[in-house]
Amino acid sequence: MIATLLIAFIVGGLICVVGQLIMDLGKLTPAHTLSILVVLGSVLDGFNLYEPLIDFAGAGATIPITSFGNSLTHGALAEAEKHGWIGVLTGMFEVTSSGISAAIVFGMIGALIFHSKGQHP
Repeated sequence: MIATLLIAFIVGGLICVVGQLIMDLGKLTPAHTLSILVVLGSVLDGFNLYEPLIDFAGAGATIPITSFGNSLTHGALAEAEKHGWIGVLTGMFEVTSSGISAAIVFGMIGALIFHSKGQHP
């Protein structure tokens, strides 16, 4: 069990290091870095490389944002095989809808509870 936790920690940490390097060396904003990591996860899934990473690292590969790109592509490809082109659209949202919904709900709750700095006189 300790080896599993260590592997997840190292892989997840390496993904975060890649993101930090993109921001620091590429002088990119967090939004650009987020987009790059989502696309990276999508590309890796398109080449069937992300699932073996998940099998190896578990939560170390499913928690970082690259997993969102993996989920989008994985759902789109799976549904495209069943339903054709319309499956590409429906598959993306079918797999990721709970995560998107949770982000919206918790973001709204956070906005109602907390006040951002600089917004009040």
